[in-house]
Amino acid sequence: MPVQVWMPQLGESVTEGTITKWLKAVGERVEEFEPLVEVNTDKVDTEIPSPASGIVLEILVPEGTVVKTGAALAVISGGEEILEPGPSSGQAVQELPSAEILPIEHAPALGPTPRSDRELGFISPVVRKIASEHQVDLYQVTGSGTGNRITKQDILSYIESRPAEPGTSAELPAPHPAAADHLTAAARQISPAVPAAVLPLTPVRRLIAEHMVTSKHTSPHVTTIMEADLGRVIVHRQANKETFNQDGVNLTFTAYFVSVVCLALKAFPLVNSSWSEGGIVLHRSIHIGMAASMGEEGLIVPVIKNAETYSLLGLARIINDLASRARAHKLQPDEVKGGTFTITNHGTSGSLFATPIINQPQCAILGVGAIQKRPVVISLPEHGDTIAIRSMVYLGLTFDHRILDGAIADAFLGKIIEALQNWS
Repeated sequence: MPVQVWMPQLGESVTEGTITKWLKAVGERVEEFEPLVEVNTDKVDTEIPSPASGIVLEILVPEGTVVKTGAALAVISGGEEILEPGPSSGQAVQELPSAEILPIEHAPALGPTPRSDRELGFISPVVRKIASEHQVDLYQVTGSGTGNRITKQDILSYIESRPAEPGTSAELPAPHPAAADHLTAAARQISPAVPAAVLPLTPVRRLIAEHMVTSKHTSPHVTTIMEADLGRVIVHRQANKETFNQDGVNLTFTAYFVSVVCLALKAFPLVNSSWSEGGIVLHRSIHIGMAASMGEEGLIVPVIKNAETYSLLGLARIINDLASRARAHKLQPDEVKGGTFTITNHGTSGSLFATPIINQPQCAILGVGAIQKRPVVISLPEHGDTIAIRSMVYLGLTFDHRILDGAIADAFLGKIIEALQNWS
């Protein structure tokens, strides 16, 4: 009997996801527990396995569609239905307009280009969209997928390699002989402008864009910047790196910043809060988000839950684990949710200071610049003011001005500076 594939619950607080990639096409065989479809939730990609072995009879949801937990995704032949929908599945399926998810259209005719006799077969919505935007006749594209199916990479490669079509450049009529002398050589050599390239938006890039725009529209952003002397932190790190390495832990500067942020949040609990129309929500636990790079795909923010309960060694171990799994796209959906304060280390690329955007619904975000040796004036009781070379870092706190005023924000940031400069 046919088996329906349902959108599973991918995390405790995850209610929906975006279909990013079907790993099997209609007509292909799939084995039980073999990855069938890739889903993105809050920048985390998860492969959903097939609940049974059989042939993919129907794909109900095209790539790029946002679906709720319990929604029907596909139909597979054979086997018994072993993956039941959640209690909200009926409602979720009804919310997917059948006119948008059921048709499988063939590529439209795009000009008089001669076509071969081959059948195109299934064309995904993503491929159809790219073909329409770039006026590509899909009969001219060689497919590399199963059964010669045209994949997204096939059409992008074709667009990149195809020669310019004749007649695309506007040809000017020959000027009247009497006016020919007035045309300069440069004017006769003018070429038409090269059209701009359009990069398709990935689900992660689209999600980042939505979060950034929402944050700027939600919170009045203000940034205050101070600098800290990291001399004592550097001495402590050098003295303890080898001991931490023996435990399999890389002691990074991030562990120190998370530690002092927890200390400052305890002293100023208003910074560990969120805005609501009913009042300011003070969070009892400290969950620190740390921005981690995924390369060209952007940033993801895994969360250190109850960060205030860990020692420096414990923080370093958790940071190592989350950062490595973020780069490998191995984070779980729940691991990027629930943060109450965020730290972003933009200094890894050489940036001295920045004005980061608040990670909603949090109240503030700390930006850490590059650690840089430079001359500074220091005051010594015995010698007065003197110039010395110190390892300095700029720290920028961007905060929600609905919740925090400048005085509290400066006091909070000052507490961080004090803890770093007096580390022992």
